[in-house]
Amino acid sequence: MAVDDDDPIAKLRSPEGAKQFAANVARRDPELAKRATRRGVELQALAKGASSQVELECLEAVYAYELAMSQRDGKTKRASRTWPMIERDGILPAVEHIVTKPEPSIGYTTLVQMGIEDKAFEAVVLRHPSHFSAKAVSSASARLGTPQPISKDKK
Repeated sequence: MAVDDDDPIAKLRSPEGAKQFAANVARRDPELAKRATRRGVELQALAKGASSQVELECLEAVYAYELAMSQRDGKTKRASRTWPMIERDGILPAVEHIVTKPEPSIGYTTLVQMGIEDKAFEAVVLRHPSHFSAKAVSSASARLGTPQPISKDKK
């Protein structure tokens, strides 16, 4: 991936660097700070070692949720129920389980409140419907209030 010399976000190489950059520019350029924060989430997920794009986006969702909770509460928070489920069942089965619950997860609600619902598991499911059951796709679509994607290779 080529680095755009005019885009400081593209030059960020660590979650810590992204966090510091976001803090440094937050007052004068909130949009740039938001982009840096998103880049930090992406870098965290990359460091975790996903084996596919869908796994990477699922990990980004977990890290985005942790960040949103931490910002909301003013202290570092972990997805203390989600990580053990991921470790026990795997990332995609954990996402499947969470998305198909009758009620939205706290993670979903928190990300929507923070305006980053595109990082929610439901959004990942709709971007990658072939990796999830028809029930998960239907639940995600209903929760997000969007039409279901058309995919020939659903599970």
